[in-house]
Amino acid sequence: MTHHAPRTTSFLGLLPLFVLAHFAHHLLTALPVPLLPMIRSGFGLTYTQSGLLVSAFSLSYGLAQLPAGWLADRIGRRILVTLSICGVAVAGLVVGLSQAYLLLVGGLILMGVLGGGYHPASPPLISAAVPPGHLGRALGLHVIGGSASYFLAPLLGVGIAAAWGWRGTFLGLAVPTFVFGVIFHILLGRIQQQAKEEQVEAGRGLPDVASRIRIRPLVAVMVLAIGTSAVITSVIAFIPLFLVDRFGAGERTAAAFLSFIYAAGFWAAPAGGYLSDRLGKIPVILAACLLIGPVVLLLEHVPFGLATGALFLAFGTLLMGRAPVVEAFIMSQTNEKNRSTIMGIFYFSAMESGGVLTPIMGRLIDSRGFSFSYALAGGFLIVLTLGCGLVLWRERG
Repeated sequence: MTHHAPRTTSFLGLLPLFVLAHFAHHLLTALPVPLLPMIRSGFGLTYTQSGLLVSAFSLSYGLAQLPAGWLADRIGRRILVTLSICGVAVAGLVVGLSQAYLLLVGGLILMGVLGGGYHPASPPLISAAVPPGHLGRALGLHVIGGSASYFLAPLLGVGIAAAWGWRGTFLGLAVPTFVFGVIFHILLGRIQQQAKEEQVEAGRGLPDVASRIRIRPLVAVMVLAIGTSAVITSVIAFIPLFLVDRFGAGERTAAAFLSFIYAAGFWAAPAGGYLSDRLGKIPVILAACLLIGPVVLLLEHVPFGLATGALFLAFGTLLMGRAPVVEAFIMSQTNEKNRSTIMGIFYFSAMESGGVLTPIMGRLIDSRGFSFSYALAGGFLIVLTLGCGLVLWRERG
């Protein structure tokens, strides 16, 4: 049976709970990239090996979205969200205890497999609790939790690693994550039970509009979102190494600079969701995607310091601003009964593409350098957005 959070459930109670859940889910998954310079030093890795390390998580995480989405529609979304939060905590302990490269890779694969149920399950639960006209801003607020974890993870990671090493960071954050997962399961269960007692019908969040939607716009948005996500994932994965090797930044400084990207989520995600509710989802998605390409092109050409931080902040604003809008658009085209399954397919495609592209980007950097590799990525993003935008322009009306 699928569990729903009916509309009459307290919005002020439900949404903050999911913001915290999103934060807890990503607190450990956000650590590998900012800590990558330290991990590289400890194991003596090449760029290619470093990319494979990041892909160990992203590929398994993406692959897990497919069965997780299917299961969420059948055994309950609350269960899948809880398993995902507690699962990444267990895997974090494995990563923290690893003393060999292959064991580290195995721990990150386990983290991806166990954590794969969160994103297919959580947005449909939120969508069932809010009116369709407020879906964008609700999902935008939800993104704040993930942004907060990616913002704080480099700072917490650096602070804890200074005392206990990078392994201690994973071990130190795994325990509170697991505890929160248990608390979340209990609290969400109480909210759902309260809704039952109020005798409110479940699953009334979005109208069943799939039959009224043309397929080409849906496919175009999916292709655009998946393509941009894959390229952005591969670019961000090497940013700490880029700052260390291109500008001579310290490992801890490079990790901390990554926070500039995710800090934007605190305001960009709610703003993007709000604008999509007012102006339409497709215009917001196209505008954000079109501007991300030039930002990537500029990475190699701004001086290190305030200019780099400002550019990362712009990068994060566009990245986080489009995220809830893409989710809202895809869910508005699906039926409630299979919404988690469709979200699982989307996240599977985006994450697997990013996981495959990351080691390729690493190989490209090994052979051609950062300047060529990031210029190629930025140019591709511009071309992809223009191509998909042309399809959407022809299908307007």
